[in-house]
Amino acid sequence: MSEDHGDGGLGPVMLDLADAELSAAEGELLRHPLVGGVILFSRNYRSPQQLCALTAAIRALRKPELLIAVDHEGGRVQRFKEGFSRIPPMRRLGEAWDRDRAAARAAAGDIGYVLASELLACGVDFSFTPVLDVDFGASGVIGDRAFHSDPAAIAQLSAAFIAGLREAGMASVGKHFPGHGHVRADSHVAVPVDERSYAEIEAADLLPYRELIKAGLAAVMPAHVIYPEVDAHPAGFSSKWLRQILRGQLRFDGMIFSDDLSMEGASVAGGLVERAHAALAAGCDMVLSCNAPGSSPGLLAGLAAGAMDRRRAETMRGARLSPGLEALQPNTRFALAKAGLVRFVSALA
Repeated sequence: MSEDHGDGGLGPVMLDLADAELSAAEGELLRHPLVGGVILFSRNYRSPQQLCALTAAIRALRKPELLIAVDHEGGRVQRFKEGFSRIPPMRRLGEAWDRDRAAARAAAGDIGYVLASELLACGVDFSFTPVLDVDFGASGVIGDRAFHSDPAAIAQLSAAFIAGLREAGMASVGKHFPGHGHVRADSHVAVPVDERSYAEIEAADLLPYRELIKAGLAAVMPAHVIYPEVDAHPAGFSSKWLRQILRGQLRFDGMIFSDDLSMEGASVAGGLVERAHAALAAGCDMVLSCNAPGSSPGLLAGLAAGAMDRRRAETMRGARLSPGLEALQPNTRFALAKAGLVRFVSALA
């Protein structure tokens, strides 16, 4: 295994942390050659200053530095709140789209720029955003996280949002491929099954992916959803979805992240080690293990895998900004984007 990582590459596993400070035991785990990243949650956040210290401690563990990620979409999925700009649910952009498309695109770009700048200033490389799921009115767990019910509107709004991320220096992650919006079951606690044909999925859910891949989408996260008309395995464990359709037909060459392997939707693949093997074999570049205290050592001991593709991994590394949110204040582009966000949120009231 050490030979696979002898060139200093990053491993294909992303782990989480228990608290707001990095423990000595966690530091040892994160030095394991199979580890390549850390995902942060609300429990890891106290203040912008504390977050800067935490990310600096993670980066100091090894070279190349571990990737640091977060689910920070806006609305009910915003992990860091105190001191950060409050990001509205993406649905609000969809509602604005129905009133004024140009204004909605501009607001999406401003929101993406602010979201990315604040995270980058605190040492976070990227957020698992945007949600590209089509809102069919069925999924409570997706709900107002989705931009719209019209795939074409999703494609345009998310393109503007991603452009804002990219301008600030952050990569994007489209999720949950091919689409989580048509099923009522929540893959955190169940194994959702979407009975639609491939033609139905292709005509609606895949449209945003087709458009954004042509525009340079950096990464994709597949859904823990089974589409039996296409494959018996959930998309995140399906080489048909990941290798044949995403890589082959859609010509996507960026990173593929599994969704959290501790979710119930992943249980069909077996235990945690079996889930990780299945996801990597299907075509994922990196697997996430979150909210499963005590499972990380067993996963790292039982998993046989090599380093990630270095080029893909490096595309996820965020721009290095001066640390601290206060360092953003002299940035004229940030001030303009923040003003745009404030105007947009004020108009919602």
